[in-house]
Amino acid sequence: MGRPREFSDPAVVDAAMEAFWEKGYEATTTQDLCTRTGLGRGSLYNAFGSKHRLYEEAVRRYAETWAETQLAVLAEPGSVRERLRDLMLGVIDADLADPGRRGCLALNAATESSGRDGDVPALVRRQFADLEQALCRLVEVGQRTGELSADRPPLQVARTFQSTYYGLRVLAKVTDDRGALRDVVEGALAAL
Repeated sequence: MGRPREFSDPAVVDAAMEAFWEKGYEATTTQDLCTRTGLGRGSLYNAFGSKHRLYEEAVRRYAETWAETQLAVLAEPGSVRERLRDLMLGVIDADLADPGRRGCLALNAATESSGRDGDVPALVRRQFADLEQALCRLVEVGQRTGELSADRPPLQVARTFQSTYYGLRVLAKVTDDRGALRDVVEGALAAL
């Protein structure tokens, strides 16, 4: 019988997620991961097999935590516009409060070359699709109730809003101007 693990896999994945989120896959070294997780190189590779496999687990964990929290905002009671505003204002607050300006890990993974390897593309596509579907359902509700214009297909409206949302996440990485970011939010809502 093998030795039991002396660490909690979720805690290790959380620690690795933070390292990848701060530096990106390419810039995160195995030593960074060992330092962050508290595991030795051998233990890390025995548990996860490779740096890339641990990255896949980190991207998956991000979807289970941060991305699910954002989706929950869209499912709360209230007007459609307020839920959409709350989603965008929430990420502005989170992104501006983050001293490292890490942005969205899924978006970061999608734009990094490592995001095209292994399971990462499918994990990122799933996160993007989940947000698209949640937005589409919400737009359908808004169009049925008359809160939103019904002159465009709900999926088209959802995709346009999602593009603005991800653009906002990128902008928040490079500006401290909360007013400019709020202008993006209000412009997106006015276009609905």
